[in-house]
Amino acid sequence: MTEKLATLSQEDNISIITLDDGKVNAFSYDMLAQVHSLLDEVPEKTGALVIKGRDGIFSGGFDLKTLATGDLAKITNMVELGYNLLLKIYSFDRPVVAAVSGHAIALGLFVACSADYRIAIDGKYVCHANEVRNNMDIPTQIMEILKERVNKEYFYSAVYHSDSYSVQESIDVGYIDEVISEDRFMERVMEKAKELATLPHPFYAKTKQTAQKERRKKIGDAIKKYEIQTFLLRFFLRLKFWQKPTKK
Repeated sequence: MTEKLATLSQEDNISIITLDDGKVNAFSYDMLAQVHSLLDEVPEKTGALVIKGRDGIFSGGFDLKTLATGDLAKITNMVELGYNLLLKIYSFDRPVVAAVSGHAIALGLFVACSADYRIAIDGKYVCHANEVRNNMDIPTQIMEILKERVNKEYFYSAVYHSDSYSVQESIDVGYIDEVISEDRFMERVMEKAKELATLPHPFYAKTKQTAQKERRKKIGDAIKKYEIQTFLLRFFLRLKFWQKPTKK
């Protein structure tokens, strides 16, 4: 039986997806698949959506154990699901609030940035796009979201230089909209979600679609290109593995 890594609850017309793997909320294939499935259950014509982490951590990003396996199929399946999750949240027809309950690192930060509004809990927590410092580039499907969120004066330091910021500093960077004390954190999250839930359908969705049209296409095209490239790579590796040596 697959471990439950994400849950969906309802409070009035607010849907709440909670990420909790008991550790650092790593986006493994299983967690990503569960979040995708839960998103399919969230109403897209009424209410609002909250995505929250566990105490002290929103998410530490992609599952490092999967990346360390070197198993191309497992890695690409996980990464594809992660990229598609970003687009799914970014383009969701109802308002999305990220309840950043602690550190938001790499994909965890990008999920938060895909939301329409981001509220962080006050504390010694950081937001960090650490890809470049970890010998990785930031692909188009993530860069397009960062270009919309990160303020121009911080773009070089946050994105190119992989600088880490406290949640308080992250307001100026553009990662976070509000930082709230622990005792009022979820109260404020729900207050904001209920406020945004009053925005009428389909006018909110259509306005969002118009504003995001070009960016959604760039993200979608980049994901498709990645999927094609990884499919071809896996195909040729499989072909090479099965190819029998020719007799001399």
